[in-house]
Amino acid sequence: WQATMERSPEYASVLGDTRYNDRISDYSVKAENAWLAREDEFLMKLAAIDPTGFTDQEKISRDLLLRQYADDAEAAAFKDWEMPLDQMNGIHTTYPQLVARLSFTTVKDYDDWIARLHALPKAFEQVTTNMSIGIEDGRVPPRYLLEKALDQVKELANEKPEDSPLALPLKSFPAAIKPAEQERIKAEMLDAISKEVLPAYRRFARFLEVSYIPTGRAEPGVSALPDGTKYYAFSIRRTTTTDLTAAQIHQIGLDEVKRDEAQMLAIAQKLGFADLPSFRASLKTNPKLHPASPEALLAAYRGYLGPMQAQLPKYFGRLPKAPFEVDAVPEYLEKTSAPAYYEAGTPDGSRPGRLRIDTYNAASRNLYAVEAIAYHEGLPGHHLQISIAQELTGVPTFRKHQSYTAYIEGWGLYSERLGKDVGFYQDPYSDYGRLEADIWRAIRLVVDTGVHSQHWSRQQMVDYFHEHSNIDETSIQAEVDRYIAWPSQALAYKIGQLKILELRERAKSALGNNFDLRAFHDQVLDTGALPLDVLSDRIDAWIAQQKAAPPQ
Repeated sequence: WQATMERSPEYASVLGDTRYNDRISDYSVKAENAWLAREDEFLMKLAAIDPTGFTDQEKISRDLLLRQYADDAEAAAFKDWEMPLDQMNGIHTTYPQLVARLSFTTVKDYDDWIARLHALPKAFEQVTTNMSIGIEDGRVPPRYLLEKALDQVKELANEKPEDSPLALPLKSFPAAIKPAEQERIKAEMLDAISKEVLPAYRRFARFLEVSYIPTGRAEPGVSALPDGTKYYAFSIRRTTTTDLTAAQIHQIGLDEVKRDEAQMLAIAQKLGFADLPSFRASLKTNPKLHPASPEALLAAYRGYLGPMQAQLPKYFGRLPKAPFEVDAVPEYLEKTSAPAYYEAGTPDGSRPGRLRIDTYNAASRNLYAVEAIAYHEGLPGHHLQISIAQELTGVPTFRKHQSYTAYIEGWGLYSERLGKDVGFYQDPYSDYGRLEADIWRAIRLVVDTGVHSQHWSRQQMVDYFHEHSNIDETSIQAEVDRYIAWPSQALAYKIGQLKILELRERAKSALGNNFDLRAFHDQVLDTGALPLDVLSDRIDAWIAQQKAAPPQ
């Protein structure tokens, strides 16, 4: 863990570990290779330890580390560092996003950020070198996605220093910092942004425009890359923590879409519509189902989370201590952001967990989707699960921050369904919104595997969305681009949800009247994020334990 913090000082800062707040990551190939060698050294040491006598938690920790090192070694062959940029991620947005998550209470906090600004031009050079190597190796993202990233880079490059998101700490100073120090900090920070950082952004923009984007690939699917088919199969295994193939996942998606559509049709008919197309058409023109303003959209989210929070003690034995709030997506990300996402708080509670809502083009957003998203991203979804994981005791620190996507996003989607079990979604439009959210994740199984393993075009992906959902155009366009940029990530949600539901049914069937949903949830959450196969083994062991326990 200590090595991880030193290697990723930005990650350390986000977690509230301030020891490396004046540093940024080394993005060089040399550093990448050194880390792989370090992990190999850890792997050898770990494999040499006899696990006899380990507690269950120690066995899990050992198994998860062995898996992580083996996966990283296998992933190294695909050289992800050669393609570090798209419209979702990249060095150009890493630091504007980072600064918004930091606390500035002392002079050192400001000086540390200034030190990071001084280091940024070198980081841009390292990333540019890596991308140039990617050109030589034929590993370049789709051209049209790079053009979207270029727009982001240019927007940030052309900001006035004082308006740059990198100057966010200057918006307000704590009273404890004396005026003279404030003036010094302001002058040094703006000088670094003006003379070093913005020129680095402009050089990066020129590299993208002149050298990089012209080499971008035409085919959207990752199968177009060298070893692309093998890479996608590995990505599926790492993302879903299952042995499912692309073809199997594609079929699961088709089946889930069909199942959701049947339930959606029942709601449409209950509301007096003959079929789904006529019902969906009415949704677009019903003014009550669209927010009048960005503020109204935020208020809608907050309105669902209060009642859910009051119900949580009935369904969870353990609740997080961390505070929680709803806020808008930063302006520089809103044109390409997902409709909503969760930002974890710090384990000590000094920064709350945040549900970020994209309020761009707010009038086009659907209010009937809000309830399900609130439960997924907020409570009892990501905020509950991630905060409980961060607050675990008696496990190594790395376990508190594990990021198995199928577990984390599977829990989020399961939480949407749990809202139905709790008795919410009283409005049939909101219940339709829940199914729309569910079919969205089912569609992902179809279109992600379609583009990356069956050579679908981007338009085929868009068309499938239109045929099987009423998701707004703004979201469809951003989502399709996300799946293309991030192969397999979108598979995690539905695969994880189906596994948790399967485990719940398994436990209910085995335990009958002795099944306790509260206890089941605690078993799922009390160990932090796990691969789905490890979670399955854990629930099986719990079921056996419950069966062996004497009756109360």
